[in-house]
This record gives sequence, C-alpha cells and structure tokens, in this order.
Amino acid sequence: MSRMIDIVSALPYIHGMSFDEKNAWVYAVVAIGGYAGYLVAVLGRAQGVPLNTVAYVTPMLLAIGAAITASIVGHVAISAAWPTEAGRSDQRDREIHRLGEYVGGIVLGVGVVAPLGLAMAEVDHFWIANAIYLAFVLSALCGTTVKLVAYRRGF
Repeated sequence: MSRMIDIVSALPYIHGMSFDEKNAWVYAVVAIGGYAGYLVAVLGRAQGVPLNTVAYVTPMLLAIGAAITASIVGHVAISAAWPTEAGRSDQRDREIHRLGEYVGGIVLGVGVVAPLGLAMAEVDHFWIANAIYLAFVLSALCGTTVKLVAYRRGF
C-alpha cells in the first residue's frame, strides 16, 4: 500500500491538487466510464434488433451500481493516499463545490424536460429510462467540469 502511495505522490500534478479536486476527477472518470460501459453493453445486445427491444434494465442497474461503488472506492483510495488532506476543505473548495452543484442542478432540471415529454407522449420505456439516465450523467459531467475549470482557472 505504501508503494502505491509513493507512486501517486510522485506525480506532481496530482500531488498539487486539493482533496476535493481529486475527488472531482474521480467523479468525472466514473461518470464517463459508467455511461460508456452501459452504452457498450446495450449497443452490443442490439445486433440486428431494434434498440428499444434490447434488455436494458440489468445493464443500467449494473452501470449505476458500479459507478456508485467505483466512486466510493475512489474516494476511499484518495483518502488513504492523502490522509492529512482527507475531509479538509477551505472556503474556495466550498464555493467551487457550490457552483458545480448549482450548474449540475440546472442541467438536471433542464434535462428532465425531455423524459417528461417522452412520458407524456407515451413513448417506449426504453427511451424514457435512457433519457433520464443521460440527464443524470450530463448533470454530473457538467457540474464536475465546472468544478475542475474553477480549480484550474479560478472563478
């Protein structure tokens, strides 16, 4: 374990980040990876059949569960690698977090309009569920991107 910490600490770019910025990177990678994995699974099942007939529920639940687990594991790994920074945040970290969550919330609020419209139009559940999942992923990515830009370039 200490060998892993030494390797990670040797990377100056990561070492110079705040604890919250490291967690934002983990969250971004997990959001992209989880959704990409889901798309690969669903599109792989759609060989020659209409997309809305593909069994999507299990891959979606697995992708969401894996993303939650990976996010927790990433947070724990960062806490273990930098124990003195774990849980520490200053006013700048709190403001950046607030701004990112605000933007993510706006994106989610706008993003749920599409699945709502699909439900009102009585479109197949496949499309509604996927639109909701995409809204959550876009919300996470937009909010995290705002946080990472704020960390690198300021407000």
